[in-house]
Amino acid sequence: MFTGIVTAIGTIEKIEKRQDTRVTVACPFDPEAIDIGASIACSGVCLTVVELAGEAGAARIGFDVSDETVRRTVPQMWQEGRTLNLEPALRLGDELGGHLVTGHVDTVGEVVAVKDAGGSTKLAIRISRDFAPFVAEKGSITVDGVSLTVNDVRDREGGACDFALNIIPHTGEVTTLGALRQGDSVNLEIDVLARYLMRMQSLKG
Repeated sequence: MFTGIVTAIGTIEKIEKRQDTRVTVACPFDPEAIDIGASIACSGVCLTVVELAGEAGAARIGFDVSDETVRRTVPQMWQEGRTLNLEPALRLGDELGGHLVTGHVDTVGEVVAVKDAGGSTKLAIRISRDFAPFVAEKGSITVDGVSLTVNDVRDREGGACDFALNIIPHTGEVTTLGALRQGDSVNLEIDVLARYLMRMQSLKG
């Protein structure tokens, strides 16, 4: 489990096609503080550490990315030079600063608007009709691994919806969200509580 509070930005340094895709990420973590087999969320995708190298502040972390993960995440995400939001798994006793995040991408959304909002940035993201019912005003959603609060929801013809988010300057600086532009794709994970409520409602109905 994760909280959606990003602790570092990493960069994909190398891609190797094996049975799966071996991805090596350069980041400012300390490899001595990470175990082989540990989980790290990479822009919202829970991956298992399979290789470690480097030194404190200049770590090299290897992950195996399955073809299924590649299909379910942002197109062109797994390529050299791509920056990723990183978060180690939540430990018992850690502060829950965001909301409970599983690291399983539900769908890919599209950034349909980026506007200045008095120093912050207002994003509008479109989500498909299959997942629109899980998005609610003042609810939580994870965008590229970042826990955010939905400010506004606007339903569209056909069942899809656009939802608005406010990115404060700090979040824009310490994550990749500050670089998003209209037309970009993002990994989305709906709130796990919303998922269970929808399931309960469907059974009751």
